[in-house]
Amino acid sequence: MNVKHLEVKNFRNIERTTIDPCDGVNIIYGENAQGKTNLLESIWMFTGCRSFRSSKDSELINFNSKTANLSMDFFARDRDQNAYLEIGEGRKFILNGVKMKSSNQIMGEFLAVIFSPVHLSLVKEGPYERRRFLDIAISQLKPKYAVTLSQYNKAIAQRNVLLKDIQLHSELYDTLDIWEDRIAFFASEIIRQRLGYINKLSFYTDEIYSGLSSGKEKLDISYNQQTVVVGDTKHELYENMKNQLYQSRKLDLVTGFTSVGPHRDDLSIKIDRLPARNYGSQGQQRSAALSLKLGEAAVIKNFSDVQPVALLDDVMSELDTGRQNYILNHIKDWQVFITCCDPAAVKNLKYGMKLEMKDGICKKK
Repeated sequence: MNVKHLEVKNFRNIERTTIDPCDGVNIIYGENAQGKTNLLESIWMFTGCRSFRSSKDSELINFNSKTANLSMDFFARDRDQNAYLEIGEGRKFILNGVKMKSSNQIMGEFLAVIFSPVHLSLVKEGPYERRRFLDIAISQLKPKYAVTLSQYNKAIAQRNVLLKDIQLHSELYDTLDIWEDRIAFFASEIIRQRLGYINKLSFYTDEIYSGLSSGKEKLDISYNQQTVVVGDTKHELYENMKNQLYQSRKLDLVTGFTSVGPHRDDLSIKIDRLPARNYGSQGQQRSAALSLKLGEAAVIKNFSDVQPVALLDDVMSELDTGRQNYILNHIKDWQVFITCCDPAAVKNLKYGMKLEMKDGICKKK
C-alpha cells in the first residue's frame, strides 16, 4: 500500500500543499509549528478514524475556511485508487468516485499506523488511551467491530440513564433486562476480538521491544479485565457478561453508572514484570509505545497481506543511535513518513526522499 499523490487544502495551518512521495522512506523536516504533524494527520484521516490529536473535526479546519479538503491517490489491492475527504458540517468521503454513507465504510480501504508523541499516553496515562488504541487497531482490520463498539456504547448510555431514572420510578426496574441483554451481546464480541488481537499483537511486540533494547529487557502485554468475564465461546462470554451485569445492579443503582464491561478494561503493559506506567524510564516507555505501534503494523500485514503506510512523528527524539538504527532497519521495506526538525537525525538513511515543511507548504529538496 502506497500513497502516490496527496493534496491538502485548508487543513489546520496548511492552506494548500501537494506532495508526490516515494515508495520508501520520506523525511519531512522543518522547524516547529510549520505543519509537519498536520501533514501526517491529513494522511491518517483517510483511514476513516478520528484524529489522533483532536476529538473535534472543527479543530481540523483552517481559520480562513469553512471546510478542509483532502485528496489522495494511492495504490492498494493491485490497483490505483483515489479518495476524497471534505471536513465541514460532518465528513464527506468519496472513494473511487462513489460517495460513502459513513466513515465506517472507508475503514479498511486505506491502512496506516501512526506514532506521535501523544501516543506516549498509551503507556503513561490511564486505561482510556489503551482501550482506544485497541479499538482503532481492530476496527482497521474488521470495520464491523467499530459498529459493534458504537452499539455497545449506546446501550451502556441507555442503561446509565435508566439506573438514574429507577431511583424516581421503581416500575422501570424490570426494563434493565432488555438493556443488559444488549450490552452482554455486544460486550461478548468486543471482549472476544480484543483477546484475539492482543494474542496476535504480543507475538510481534515481544520481538520488536527485544530489538529496541538489544535483548536486555522483556515486554509483556495482556488483557486486564476489571471484572473477569471468561468463556471459550461467544455464547459463554455473553452468559457470563449478563450475569456480571445482574450481580452489579445493586452497586450500579447507587452510583448511577455501569461498573462492569469492556468499557472498564485495560491493556496491561509490563517491562521485566513491572508496570511500565509506574516503573518504566522515559526511554523504556517510549520504546514500549513504539513496539505497540510497529506491532500494530505487523498484525495488519499478517492479517491482510498488506503493508500499511507508517506515519512516524518525531519518532527519533530521545532515542539512542542503536534504537534509531533498529527502527530504520525495521521499516526499510515500507512506505514511511518520518517528521523531524533536523534531517541529520536520520543520517543513517541511505535511500528515500527529503521534504521541507515551511509555513504550511511542503517541498521536495
